[in-house]
Amino acid sequence: MALRWVSVGASWLHVVDLDGAFDGVPRNTSVIESIRLECPGVKIQVGGGIRSVEAIEELVQLGIERVILGTAAVQDSKFLAKSVDRFGELIAVGIDARDETVRIAGWTSSARVTAIDLALRIEQAGVGVVVYTDIARDGGLGGVNVAANRKMLDCTKLKIISSGGISSMGDLAALSSLDNTRIDGAIVGKALYEGKIDLKKALAYFLD
Repeated sequence: MALRWVSVGASWLHVVDLDGAFDGVPRNTSVIESIRLECPGVKIQVGGGIRSVEAIEELVQLGIERVILGTAAVQDSKFLAKSVDRFGELIAVGIDARDETVRIAGWTSSARVTAIDLALRIEQAGVGVVVYTDIARDGGLGGVNVAANRKMLDCTKLKIISSGGISSMGDLAALSSLDNTRIDGAIVGKALYEGKIDLKKALAYFLD
């Protein structure tokens, strides 16, 4: 699948180690390494179960361009600060929220903090990019939560990669209509696999 998306022009691949997200340690590093080797011309960002400096270091040594922290960034401010201090712009944080409340551990637990409060906290720690997912919409093709993305832009200075519910060119256009240079990207998953978005057309339209 990585080769398929790269063949039609993808310059970034978003890879989530779901086993790692549930187990708390990376489980699919060998698969990620294979993608890295087979797709040398594309940038890759990886999340899921990354909760130690050693896990980050392993991915960085593989040549991964961005490492997304989730649960660990919420629960351990010292780890987040240490990661940012050591790896700088290679570190992003995933904010996964339902009804504006952050969920962690593969979305199984509430972090008891709002998405905006967490965003402000990680911004203060020196993080520049967040992957912001509305998990109520993720995988459901129900449309992007434009209002939540707008609120994140209004309340922080972070760059945002939007995720969750993107199902059509119209959703991508709605994000684009926010007309903010801090909308750094959009993650499209199910809509690609079900043929609801033509990646080649989307890249040509939104990146030209």
